[in-house]
Amino acid sequence: MNGITEEVTEFLTAALRRPIGPDDDYFAMGLADSLFALELVTFVEERFSFTVEVEDLDLDSFRTATRITEFVLRKTGAGRLTETHDQGA
Repeated sequence: MNGITEEVTEFLTAALRRPIGPDDDYFAMGLADSLFALELVTFVEERFSFTVEVEDLDLDSFRTATRITEFVLRKTGAGRLTETHDQGA
């Protein structure tokens, strides 16, 4: 699990008060609602220092920690750096 995914899963676990894995769909599990979605967007904006635009508000991008990580990497342009990052040689 990379650093972004780890931070997001920690936030989700604390906010939802139960362990959340990187691929757990907390909306499908009935753990999240529209109010939580707003909290989640605010967390992402504040933690990763960018604005989530109206056109970015696709629920599929926020359903799992892994999808949030992919969204953050797309928005920050960090995807290419992370893809080539060696996971401990």
